[in-house]
Amino acid sequence: MVLALTVCGLVVLLAAAGLFVFGVRRRLIQRSGGTFDCSLRWNTPEKSDTSGKGWGYGIARYSGDRIEWFRVFSYAPRPRRILERSAIEVVGRRAPEGEEELALLSDAIVLACLHRGTRLELAMSEDALTGFLAWLEAAPPGQRVNVA
Repeated sequence: MVLALTVCGLVVLLAAAGLFVFGVRRRLIQRSGGTFDCSLRWNTPEKSDTSGKGWGYGIARYSGDRIEWFRVFSYAPRPRRILERSAIEVVGRRAPEGEEELALLSDAIVLACLHRGTRLELAMSEDALTGFLAWLEAAPPGQRVNVA
């Protein structure tokens, strides 16, 4: 009986510690500012896939001339993807459709992009989209910006 209680206590303690580390990691990512909730789907087909598969929920952070994208449910201290402003080409935007509505946040808008020849989709709120597009268009003189 004592062994069972000890094991249960350790499991609860480990679960609480894991959640605490998620929270601390998110705080550290957001500490420098310029972050927004952003889902990402990497290497998408040319035709829109509305099955809801492949989306990763994350946090994006502006860092100079690039965006660093971190998975929410990860312990990694480094970004999973880095998108450089000069390499991002926006090719379209749309509202989530079908099962995507369940996989994404309720107010999300899907932005189809190309990054160094790789198709990807970003899903973010209207406010985050406005900031993202303004950031893209605010590139230093001489850099090309492709916003559809």
